[in-house]
Amino acid sequence: MGAIHVQYFTDPACPWSWAAEPALRRLQVEFGDDLTITYVMGGLAREFRRPLETMRHVMDAAAASAMPTDPRLWLDAPPASSYPACQAVKAAAEQGRDGEYLRVVREGLMVDRLKLDTADALTDVARRVPGMDVDRFAIDLRSHAIVEAFGADLERAREAAREGERRVPFPSFAVRGDDHVHWLYDTTDAAELRAAAVAAGGTPRPLPGVAEAVRRFGRIATAEVAAVCDRPGPPTAAELWRLAAEWQLRPERALTGDLWHPA
Repeated sequence: MGAIHVQYFTDPACPWSWAAEPALRRLQVEFGDDLTITYVMGGLAREFRRPLETMRHVMDAAAASAMPTDPRLWLDAPPASSYPACQAVKAAAEQGRDGEYLRVVREGLMVDRLKLDTADALTDVARRVPGMDVDRFAIDLRSHAIVEAFGADLERAREAAREGERRVPFPSFAVRGDDHVHWLYDTTDAAELRAAAVAAGGTPRPLPGVAEAVRRFGRIATAEVAAVCDRPGPPTAAELWRLAAEWQLRPERALTGDLWHPA
């Protein structure tokens, strides 16, 4: 099996990156330890000047992807900027937990209505990441090194931009194998991302069942389970509710959909 390296250009507050989570989780399941992901924080908004416009993007992405959201954050207490969250992901990377931390920040912004734009709020949510040294995270988050790491990511996003664009669109992926680089700009498509990984030399693994998928990820949306298990959405939802009726899973209702936990 060939090693696959993915550069993932994104931002914690990007609603279309939330819509890409089913594709990303499918990739992680199918290619396992052969896959490494470098998360490049592209800096979506130095300042959110039009939160209602952002709210519309959140709702559009949810409608397209069936990912659950609660966009009332952008009415009630919108974050001032996505830059602090980007820097927090770089602080988590110091412990090798940037992917896990990015996920909980996305959940906070897209589902949990958390205003994650201060060091205290971003440190508090770090407690959701198993194994995170929160005290170390808090120190790293306030360091000059993290500012520089985020600055380097901003430069990478500019360098990766297509001609005429200020930066690469989110979400975008550079999928690299031993002698292959495949760029996927502005995509949430699981099949497209999977095909790029296969072209880069990856060998897909067998997919899990529904209950196994939930146990693996811990908090997962119906659309993600469908992608991870390669099943249509309605039968997946029916199977999830059957397992919940048998007390094997625990449902969590968001405003526009469901998330699932092991019971």
